Amino acid sequence: MNTVFRLLALAAWLPFATSAADDPAASRQAFGEVAKVLQSPRCLNCHTVTNFPRQGDDRHPHAQLIQRGADNMGAPTLMCFACHQAANSADGLVPGAPNWHLAPLSMGWEGLSAGQMCRKLVDKQANGNRDAAALVAHMTADPLVQWAWHPGGNRTLPPLSQADFHDAVRRWAGNGAYCPK
Repeated sequence: MNTVFRLLALAAWLPFATSAADDPAASRQAFGEVAKVLQSPRCLNCHTVTNFPRQGDDRHPHAQLIQRGADNMGAPTLMCFACHQAANSADGLVPGAPNWHLAPLSMGWEGLSAGQMCRKLVDKQANGNRDAAALVAHMTADPLVQWAWHPGGNRTLPPLSQADFHDAVRRWAGNGAYCPK
């Protein structure tokens, strides 16, 4: 993990590390807010359970017949970064953020309820060995995740503001990272 991301992770963790509580009801309520974002096209298009990314608010298969590839960055003949650069294209038509890639299949949550998605999210075997602090850092500081609120073009934003989402993620984790039923 590079130094900048470590600092961002620390900054993301601090607001709730000092006020951590064990309040299952508050945690579950906060995850309900988080789930609204995670179940939006901005997240689901890359957290797919298919062997290809999806795109658009209607979540259609990616144009150009793009495939997942072994490392979730596209097939060797057409990697994600061939088109998706570190920022959106000037016209906003091609989205971009650092390290553009699909979430691993283990983190696909199409068709899952909020509770099922949450349980998958906290499963260290599925989530890249992330604890609550690392999940907060990922969801509040990772540039690729933050792209969802700056998608360019005419893409629909997630149903919560970026600040409200960050607050909900911190409340969920800070109150014990409990999952809905």
